[in-house]
Amino acid sequence: MQGPLKGIRILDLTRILAGPYAAMILRDLGAEVIKIEQPGVGDEARGIGPFKNDFSLYFMSINRGKKSLTLNLKSQPGKDILVELVKKSDVLLENFRPGAMKKLGLDYETLKTHHPPMLYAACSGFGQTGPYAGRGAYDMIIQGMGGMISITGEPNRPPVRVGTSISDITAALFTAIGILSALRHRDKTGEGQFIDVAMLDCQVAILENAMVRYLSTGDVPQPLGRRHPTITPFEAFESADGYVVIAMGNNVLWKKFCEHVKQPELIDDSRFSTNALRTENHEELFPILAEIMRQRSTEQWVTALEEIGVPCGPVNTVDKVASDPQVRAREMIVEVEHQMTGAVGIPGVPIKLSETPGSVDAPAPNLGEHTGEILTGLLGMAPDDVDRLKRQGVV
Repeated sequence: MQGPLKGIRILDLTRILAGPYAAMILRDLGAEVIKIEQPGVGDEARGIGPFKNDFSLYFMSINRGKKSLTLNLKSQPGKDILVELVKKSDVLLENFRPGAMKKLGLDYETLKTHHPPMLYAACSGFGQTGPYAGRGAYDMIIQGMGGMISITGEPNRPPVRVGTSISDITAALFTAIGILSALRHRDKTGEGQFIDVAMLDCQVAILENAMVRYLSTGDVPQPLGRRHPTITPFEAFESADGYVVIAMGNNVLWKKFCEHVKQPELIDDSRFSTNALRTENHEELFPILAEIMRQRSTEQWVTALEEIGVPCGPVNTVDKVASDPQVRAREMIVEVEHQMTGAVGIPGVPIKLSETPGSVDAPAPNLGEHTGEILTGLLGMAPDDVDRLKRQGVV
């Protein structure tokens, strides 16, 4: 393993998406991640498709490079093993409901007595405090409760889920940031700490424009379909063969566009002469622009507007994203080789570091694949003891 986090060891007790994705980020950046899973069952994500030769490629994409250790945390020997692993690790990451680890006697207050410098990160639906703390949550529940669904979709239509698990992914990103921040503090002081990240908090944090508009005006934001709420034109238009996005954040770009499409009268039109007026009069401007944009193909628009410096881009389907030359040039689609699946393509590492680059250098593990290696190599157990623990259902 290379990368800036080389030498950091993380115990990953998480399941499904938010926690595993946070641990994946840290593994891509060089940390050693030991994924602790229930014997015989493992992370529920192993049962989510698509599959190749009965191995979940969904699981593959967010658990690449990790080591799998099976461990029954309800058994005393399993708890004892976890404590020994904590003593040799930097971070424990879990995404159980608040209180679950305390019932097992494996909460932060208990574990830090064994290893005071440890970092304990808990990523949950609603956090460790507040009236909802004990509730379970999934991505779409948080999208709904966090307001995301209410501002997504077309006006006067039913609410629409964002097309990716944005609640989980956002929580994962903030959890990784929290862990990195706490590692920095520990490097300076030697102090460990508890990191509490809630999916709902993270959704509120990324509402940015919508929340500020409500808090400043009292107006409740509504879904606006394909356009930006405060910048115009800044939306997707139908082209002759698909859709194209144009984004004009100032009057200079507006002038360039109007001149290019031979509509100079729009530049100083009293309804459209400033961004604020264009936004206010969007209903009048949209049909004018829609008629113009339907005259060329998406590729023709992208080429023409790039030449005059007006930001634009196609609305790509996922297959086009995967084959896009920019995406490929940035190594955002990579292949890993697994003994069950063979070579499979997955997203790459978006953080490009000049001196200590991260990488995707190993596939996701089979369930319990590294149990023997970790117990004998890291904890110094004898192979016979590992076999005994397997027979007892501890590992």
